[in-house]
Amino acid sequence: MEQRRFGDSGLSVSAFSFGTMTIGGRDRFGKMGNLGVAETSRILDVCRDAGVNTIDTADIYSFGGAEEIVGEALVGRRQDFVLVTKAYMRMGPGPSDIGLSRQHLIQACEASLKRLRTDYLDLYICHQPDSLVAIDETLRAYDDLVKQGKVRYIGCSNHAAWQVMKALAASDRNGLVRYVCQQVNYSLIARDVEHEIVPLALDQGVGVMAWSPLHAGLLTGKFRRDARPTVSRLNELDAPGTIDYERVYRIVDVLVEIGRARGVSPAQVALNWVLNKPGVDNVILGARDEKLPEPNPMTGRTIRAQANFQETFPIAVVALLGVVIASRTSQWTALGGWIWLGARVVYLPLYASGVRGYRTIVWTISMVGLGMVIWPLLFG
Repeated sequence: MEQRRFGDSGLSVSAFSFGTMTIGGRDRFGKMGNLGVAETSRILDVCRDAGVNTIDTADIYSFGGAEEIVGEALVGRRQDFVLVTKAYMRMGPGPSDIGLSRQHLIQACEASLKRLRTDYLDLYICHQPDSLVAIDETLRAYDDLVKQGKVRYIGCSNHAAWQVMKALAASDRNGLVRYVCQQVNYSLIARDVEHEIVPLALDQGVGVMAWSPLHAGLLTGKFRRDARPTVSRLNELDAPGTIDYERVYRIVDVLVEIGRARGVSPAQVALNWVLNKPGVDNVILGARDEKLPEPNPMTGRTIRAQANFQETFPIAVVALLGVVIASRTSQWTALGGWIWLGARVVYLPLYASGVRGYRTIVWTISMVGLGMVIWPLLFG
């Protein structure tokens, strides 16, 4: 599993994270899932074996129930996972039981730590913006939590670009802890974040966590013009946003076509698309049972590597023939051709495995070899 850093921060996370909204099953969350401790523990085993080391939860999920179950399932292996939780939503009847005030954030953090059976959070996220509380108050509360060792990093969720920028500016102005990531709804259906939020993230070094990358299951390939699954939360709940179903069906048609050509599922293609968009560091996946949600964590890059190979192979064959012919007149051309072909062969498995450090070097070597081929042919 590829590891990525959130923006310019030092926080390293797996490319995929395990989303926990399906855990607990209390009240309305029961329509999304009802995983208990035993099932959650086994899912964490599968995640760990697959290299998925990031868990995304929130105090509001099953009204604290998801955190309680995750905390119990993490006993004895807390250090193996990057733990992310969120606060803002109403957790009680009082006026300070909601929002991003100093009082609520500190109380919410301490309550989450207790439920999760840990003494620190790797990443603490404000679940949505609070228009009633000054951003400086929120950031100072976060800063104190970091200084106390209860929180390592902070982030935001479902903010507009101007709200994120305002918070970043306040952090810089006052010397306070800075958001390292933002959670956004991002999929082939929901692409509004590409206008301002993603450019902001790239410019300011803020990572992106994409939630609902399959848009509540609409991009799994199970929802077609003439078919609909009998078991789905969409049978009882609405998908995020306003849905143009004809557009959804057209997108799924293309996903099915691409998946059939690559030997993968439509869901794998859709997830690969989000995972490899600029600025995206992590994609959140949920599960209703003990099977890892599609795709296998390596599938995203494998699809692109397969596509890269299929596009490169014909060129390589033509280039090889050219090298053989040109080698009769230029040893440099022959050497350059073999360098280029060798570098391409090395590059593809590096690309598929997600290894970043050497890919640029190998790509540069391949371009040098290509230049050695072309130069004598053009300027002989």
